Amino acid sequence: LSFKKDEQNPGKYIFTMPKPPTFASFEAERVHRKQRLVAAFRVFAKLGLDEGVAGHLTCRDPEYAQLFWVNPFGRSFACIGIKDLILVDETGSVVQGNSALNAAAFVIHSKIHAARPDAVAACHSHSMYGKAFSSLGQPLMPITQDACIFYNDHAVFPGFNGVVADEVEGERMAQTLGGNKALVLQNHGLLTVGGSVDEAAFWFIALDRCCKAQMLAMAAGKPLCIADEVAMDARSTVGSALAGWFSFQPYFQQITMEQPDILQVDEDDGKLRGVQ
Repeated sequence: LSFKKDEQNPGKYIFTMPKPPTFASFEAERVHRKQRLVAAFRVFAKLGLDEGVAGHLTCRDPEYAQLFWVNPFGRSFACIGIKDLILVDETGSVVQGNSALNAAAFVIHSKIHAARPDAVAACHSHSMYGKAFSSLGQPLMPITQDACIFYNDHAVFPGFNGVVADEVEGERMAQTLGGNKALVLQNHGLLTVGGSVDEAAFWFIALDRCCKAQMLAMAAGKPLCIADEVAMDARSTVGSALAGWFSFQPYFQQITMEQPDILQVDEDDGKLRGVQ
């Protein structure tokens, strides 16, 4: 069953979900994370969440936590394959791969990963509804069940100081994010983190759609907010790490059915070269 009785609250039920996979080796987990990262890029492209050369998705290496995999600068999200990903260290050096690194990707993601050891993945892109909503400089309102995912679990990074190429700016973003799952970057866009690529990617998709829903509701009238205690209760179900991971699975199923090359890997994809 996908639910069970809540013994503490008669008449209520608790959703049960499958668990993420576990791995017997770093190599197997590395392939999995890279494959999911590629799938996330393809999903973002399919949903129109990308914008030219802007945007970057990263995942921490399972063996060397100070290193992270990221998309090469200037390559379309729709065209990224597992061998295109580059591995970067905390100084901005490309450890594995032959492509250029986006300075903004390094400045933002290196600080996020350093400040959040629990963040296996981080997603940032200039999605249409995310950047439109960010111009309001305000947090998301709990006006729908989906918006409750982010209730008291996101922050607004105030102001816009230009293209992010300053490490101090990256540090400020990490500080503002704190322990939250998402950040609204004023006049810029959205950023999400998660304990898996799947989780971080779904949070971004959901957040962009919540931004759209709120702007539509505000254009039509005055949205009514869900009560605090109800929003918190809803977040415990739809906003958990497991719910985030599980909610990405339909996207993964569809994109790999339509673009099966995502699943094509070889033994070299799990190996690292020249890493001490």
